[in-house]
Amino acid sequence: MIEVVAPGPLATVQDLGRPGHAGIGVGVSGAADRGSLRLANRLVGNPEGAAAVETTFGGLVLRPDRDVTVAVTGADGPITVDGRAEPVNTVLRVRAGAQLRLGTPVRGLRGYLAVRGGIAVEPVLGSRATDVLSGLGPPPLAAGTRLPIGPAPREFPVVDQAPVRTRDGELVLAAVPGPRADWFTDRAVDALFGAPFEVSAEIDRVGMRLDGPELTRSRDEELPSEGMALGSLQVPPSGRPTLFLADHPVTGGYPVIAVLRAADVDRAAQARPGQRIRFRRTER
Repeated sequence: MIEVVAPGPLATVQDLGRPGHAGIGVGVSGAADRGSLRLANRLVGNPEGAAAVETTFGGLVLRPDRDVTVAVTGADGPITVDGRAEPVNTVLRVRAGAQLRLGTPVRGLRGYLAVRGGIAVEPVLGSRATDVLSGLGPPPLAAGTRLPIGPAPREFPVVDQAPVRTRDGELVLAAVPGPRADWFTDRAVDALFGAPFEVSAEIDRVGMRLDGPELTRSRDEELPSEGMALGSLQVPPSGRPTLFLADHPVTGGYPVIAVLRAADVDRAAQARPGQRIRFRRTER
């Protein structure tokens, strides 16, 4: 077991989600930054989709009841084990009873802590992921939560550190126009792919509201609800786009002006309030 001493602003158990259930109204959910989850698991020798802990803006403190091997990826911030500083993207050995603490990140928003053996909470519809929109999966972590650890895999970590490129400043994300780009004026489409936007304080695992130029429609009628994809840029009547992330709804009634390329959804999940974003037009 690993005991949660403090969860920080939000800590949840996440894996790669529960695909294939949209027909019954269940979204995929899973890690907001899937690449960072996969990397953390590879570092400790787990299968890439093993369940780990996703943090939001740090603050997580854990205490294992036996010696464990862990890795922390994603947001770049201070890590300590009983007060001793440790690096991110590195294999760490934590002794039984020691306190592992993740501080406030200096860049990025979400961190991933993988434990060798994986977090072995009970799966729901084939996944251990917490979906904050539907309420499926284990509840968000709280002080005193005890997380079971699964059996260690046969494979051993082959590296002790992973080089990861860090990015500061403005974030450029590739997006494909549509499927409802024709519901917007040419000026709105040009603004989406030409002007900067800023991540507002309205941000969670469902999505983020963006501040910037108003994206005006060319059509006034209402759109019937239709399927909603990960990375969709949905525009409500206010003209302020919402970028949907891991726990997005499976349907929506506002037009989608563009959809992020899959690899760029992971990068978007690390954007912080106040950060500038630009969208680069791509056709696939």
